[in-house]
Amino acid sequence: MRSIKIEGIVIKRRNFGEADRLLTVFSKTFGKIQIKAAGVRKINSRRSGHIELLNCCSFTLYKGRGMFLLTEVENTENFSGIKEDLTKVGFAYHICELIDGLCAEEQESPEIFYLLKETLSRLETSEDLVSVIHEFEIELLAKLGFYKATIRKDFDTSVFIEQILERKLKSKRLLQRFT
Repeated sequence: MRSIKIEGIVIKRRNFGEADRLLTVFSKTFGKIQIKAAGVRKINSRRSGHIELLNCCSFTLYKGRGMFLLTEVENTENFSGIKEDLTKVGFAYHICELIDGLCAEEQESPEIFYLLKETLSRLETSEDLVSVIHEFEIELLAKLGFYKATIRKDFDTSVFIEQILERKLKSKRLLQRFT
């Protein structure tokens, strides 16, 4: 059986070819995966609205030789409260950058999926965005095995994450404007 159905959150996307798009989705069953969405950049595509960044969707995929191919998609949650506020969008992009950088490809991780979904829900309704992000960073690092309880909770997570990734965070400059 090559056709599968998964729940996932779109954390990254980029154009591919003339009418296709490559999606990075964090799913409950497969972790971080790449999905090729053929033809979604065409004007008459019915799937293009469902695969926007930060959307939680139900995906029906076909496992090809190389990567997953999108056959059907249905939006289950779009986190519109985040998308209406530019500050919250910046923090949400930071969350997506951390998930994309720290999580390995195709490693099942339902606890990180639920952490991501819960954090986006909290970000949508919370007023104290900095503490929501800091708690997410600590929890993510702990679930991935980078954080130990002996480390102080008030340490600079951005510097620590940059050392793990061995590169600067792109969203860090954006976040400094809001904090």
